[in-house]
Amino acid sequence: MARASKLPLWAEVGLLPALNLLAAFIVSGLVIWGLGEDPFLALSLMWEGAFGFEEATGYTFYYATNFVFTGLAVSVAYHAGLFNIGGEGQAMLGGLGLTLAVFMVGGDAPMLAALAGIVGAALFGAAWAFIPAWLQAKRGSHIVITTIMFNFIASALLAYLLVGPLQRPGGQMPESADFPPGTGLTPMHELFGALGVSFEESPLNISALIALLCVIAVWFTLNRTRFGYELRVVGKNHSAARFAGVPVARMTIVAMMISGALAGMMGLNEILGEQHRLIGNFTLGYGFVGIAVAFMGRNHPLGIVLAAVLFGALYQGGAELAFEMPNITRDLIVMIQGLVILFAGAMEHMFRDPIERLFMRFERRAA
Repeated sequence: MARASKLPLWAEVGLLPALNLLAAFIVSGLVIWGLGEDPFLALSLMWEGAFGFEEATGYTFYYATNFVFTGLAVSVAYHAGLFNIGGEGQAMLGGLGLTLAVFMVGGDAPMLAALAGIVGAALFGAAWAFIPAWLQAKRGSHIVITTIMFNFIASALLAYLLVGPLQRPGGQMPESADFPPGTGLTPMHELFGALGVSFEESPLNISALIALLCVIAVWFTLNRTRFGYELRVVGKNHSAARFAGVPVARMTIVAMMISGALAGMMGLNEILGEQHRLIGNFTLGYGFVGIAVAFMGRNHPLGIVLAAVLFGALYQGGAELAFEMPNITRDLIVMIQGLVILFAGAMEHMFRDPIERLFMRFERRAA
């Protein structure tokens, strides 16, 4: 669990992540310079590719939407003292539940089919998280081991279904048939157009707004409800929670199911918002990156949004950078993303001690 902080909130959620991010970019810049390229030009190209025009901005926030869902999933479980690294598998099952719900409702009521898909994604994601949660709460199985193994099971199950019962008739690829016409989430450029605002076409769709609603719901639940308080007590100290009458086993299961539901809803963006069919590799590692997003955002919903936008910018801006600078390959872009994860996630406390000493020195002088 996180150590007690001696820093003000703005330094905890703002200054420390900024220093970690700066360190990651400095190391990345040295690598780019070693390849004979200008690191400042590379940073400029990355920014231009992520936010320089409307289509790029749309793609950035499209990727960020996935990270918001998976980051929130990790955060909810973490507040309950659980390390859910099964977001990838839960997202896969969420996509499966979404697809089955859409085909079950059919094309006669496309809006109802879309709503059923949202519910199906959440339910299947929650159900897939329930099994490791029950094993942890009732049998003492380690949640990290069970969730990571369930990722492999989910991948195998999805592969079987997409080359068997759910495969597109006559198709050769691991994908389902297309959803009925009109079934899907409204693209944001169409929504903006209906409001009289011009915006370039991109995959960004209203699942981004659903993600923001989930952010608000998670914040409110954790900080303004009895359930959220009990969940955080369980995460801090199981013995204290039991002494206070909190049902630890039930809270463990419920927290993991909420976490799984959030991860499962990632399919809203990829499947219901863009692909309009179930494909085998739609998760693309977003569930794992959600771990870094959650920790970089200090497991606070607002911090998760900011971290998600950063990783969305790295994905979109990195693609532009690799196109403009041939010496900077896609593998190098992945390395830069890895450095951000390393410094902001695994080494998040690297600058904490010197910053705490600096603040204590200022406080002594002020006194």
